[in-house]
Amino acid sequence: MNETDAAAAGGTAGAPLALPVERSGPLDLPADFRRLREELPVAPLAFPDGPPGWLVTRYQDVRAGLADPRLSSRRPHLNSHVRAGLISAAEMAALRPSDLLTSDPPEHTRLRRLVARQFTARRMNRLTPRIQAVVDDHLDALAAGPRPADLIRAVALPVPSLVISELLGVPFSDRDLYYRLTRELLSLDRTRDQLLAGKAELKAYLLNLVDAERAAPTDDVLGGLVQAQAAGTPLTDDEIAALGQLILIAGHETTANVIGLAALLLLRPPRLWDTLVQRPDLVDGVIEETLRYATVLQFGLLRVAREPLTIAGQDIRPGDRVVLHLPSANRDPDRFTDADRFDPHRPDADRHLSFGHGPHHCLGEQLARIELRILLTTMLRRFPDLRLATDPGTIPAHDQRVVHGVAELPVDFS
Repeated sequence: MNETDAAAAGGTAGAPLALPVERSGPLDLPADFRRLREELPVAPLAFPDGPPGWLVTRYQDVRAGLADPRLSSRRPHLNSHVRAGLISAAEMAALRPSDLLTSDPPEHTRLRRLVARQFTARRMNRLTPRIQAVVDDHLDALAAGPRPADLIRAVALPVPSLVISELLGVPFSDRDLYYRLTRELLSLDRTRDQLLAGKAELKAYLLNLVDAERAAPTDDVLGGLVQAQAAGTPLTDDEIAALGQLILIAGHETTANVIGLAALLLLRPPRLWDTLVQRPDLVDGVIEETLRYATVLQFGLLRVAREPLTIAGQDIRPGDRVVLHLPSANRDPDRFTDADRFDPHRPDADRHLSFGHGPHHCLGEQLARIELRILLTTMLRRFPDLRLATDPGTIPAHDQRVVHGVAELPVDFS
């Protein structure tokens, strides 16, 4: 699709633009999204490889696109709108078969049903005492450790990592290994050889865990999937490993970054942290507003049109790639009043799209909310004078990572 084709197809003029990624700070979106929502809500988008596609930026269009069966999640590789296809479709299929992110019904329905059994609300609520114990242990270590402390390294990363490790059936003692591999797979500046090596190493690691579960079954997600397979459910070891990879990475990486961003939002001037110390009932509002305002899936979700459709008056043809930009949708002023302001009192913040919408709605949202609620509530009680130990303008962010967040967050307290 060239510029002439785009104009003829649906009236959109102009050369394809590069995806806006430059932020003025870790809590700001690239300024171009305001203009795009107003003037060109379905914009021609340049891809690092292959023909251009489309960038969708308004809330109503993104939400509709997430639920539209004409937009397929099946694609040869992830994040091709921000990273060239360094790995071929055949190599990707060998290293990681279709999973919940990259499949459509009925395959997606089959896989989701298997995992959903492990993420019921009842099971998540039963985890509450264990999550509280994990939080307490890490806050004890924070209180006893040297200061200033890096809140990311001390609390935000290890708490959800330990929780998802236990739930999934991955030894927490292996965290350095899967932290490293997660960085490899989510970073945009890795070479082809690094990506191939990282994918192969993580797959081999998870397949070893599947074999261990088969030899000595345990009551965790991997164990449940292995037992389902043994009972006759159509499920390969490669599929179990792929599901385990998704749960492991999403279960610790996204929640850890939400924790760091929430703390930064509350501790920066005007210190909303002090308000929450007096009003802990606002914690749920803070969680939803953080998820909306500081959406961690910073580059959006990629779909491929499998039949003709029209989005906001723009014709989309079969085979066109479409990026549904969640952070832009969550800052759409037509959906959220004064959308660029962080407001813990916002009554409709929970209408954000950070957990997706439609068939691919995130299965782990209940667990994430429980973890965030317990951690924030406990920190407010134990560290009422928590404060940033550096200028908020100097805090580094993950600019070259698929999941947005702050790389470190120095804090101090009395």
